[in-house]
Amino acid sequence: MLTKTRVQEFLKEIEVDDLVQNFQVMGDDVYIDMIAHSPAMHEKKKLEAAMKQAFATEFGDQVVLKLKITSPEPSQVQQNQIKGKEIPGIQNIIAIASGKGGVGKSTVTANLAVTLQKMGFSVGVLDADIYGPSVPTMFDTEAEKPISVEVDGKNMMKPIENYGVKMLSIGYFSGANQAVVWRGPMASKALNQMLRDAAWGNLDFLLIDLPPGTGDIHLSIIQEVPVTGAVIVSTPQHVALADVKKGIAMFTMESINIPVLGLIENMAYFTPEELPENKYYIFGKQGAQFMAEDLGIPVLGEIPLIQSIREAGDVGRPVALQEGSKIAEIYKETAQKMIESLVERNKNLPPTEAVKITTMAGCSPKNK
Repeated sequence: MLTKTRVQEFLKEIEVDDLVQNFQVMGDDVYIDMIAHSPAMHEKKKLEAAMKQAFATEFGDQVVLKLKITSPEPSQVQQNQIKGKEIPGIQNIIAIASGKGGVGKSTVTANLAVTLQKMGFSVGVLDADIYGPSVPTMFDTEAEKPISVEVDGKNMMKPIENYGVKMLSIGYFSGANQAVVWRGPMASKALNQMLRDAAWGNLDFLLIDLPPGTGDIHLSIIQEVPVTGAVIVSTPQHVALADVKKGIAMFTMESINIPVLGLIENMAYFTPEELPENKYYIFGKQGAQFMAEDLGIPVLGEIPLIQSIREAGDVGRPVALQEGSKIAEIYKETAQKMIESLVERNKNLPPTEAVKITTMAGCSPKNK
């Protein structure tokens, strides 16, 4: 028969006894109240998964573990973090990132933006990929130039707008065929101006399309504004997922501590137009899902590789605008899952980290 002493010894063996506030043993049911290592939701999920696996290995399936994991108080490091000032009127800043290039991050950003706009939110997109800006092409605004407007006595840039989405990109200033040959500080200054000296107005979401990898631009964004959360885009193959780990590691460093809202698997499978029910896993199957489980973060969506996505992006009309299409529905489900993850993140983390969301088009945190 399972005893409280045996459970206590086991908690010491697996070195989590310092996280346990209280536990009780009733027959084969073990009730444990714990505090997670950090307030980030992926840490809580990792701890829950590790505890369940450890108990199942040690005691077998007949023992039922019932966990209650709460968030810790912010550590001194977290309290002392230098966070940029909030941008007035912008409720949530979401960084869209990838470990490597060529995974379709900008396409995902554009389609998430128009999907959120269709759901009734006010949305902006900042193209932070200084050296490869693609937002002007994705939104058919290559010929546009931002104009100056006066706001409270100060001259500000007016973002370009199309499909109800406000946008700024270095591509509007440099020209379609002009290479941007800048060192890191120049690129960071340009980004700062597009963030701070722009008349964004009131936005529910500002999506920041980051360049691939981890570098100056990422650190500049993190230092300049309090990013609410990050969404990671990857393709299923191993070489892409290996770089995803580095991107996630950057956001979850204690000195940065930006919650990862989830992982979007792009080009998850190929579906030919004439056989819409068929799925061909060209780049591997469920690679992102397996990684997400290991890292304790949710998979927000699986975006298929279909010809219409590429064609729509080339002509500057994101495919998610196609009402009633299968791909538009996939992007809507992905956006809803991102919002659910965001609501949960804002509920579990200190309110100083971001403006809380109270209602999100019928979305709510998933019950755990």
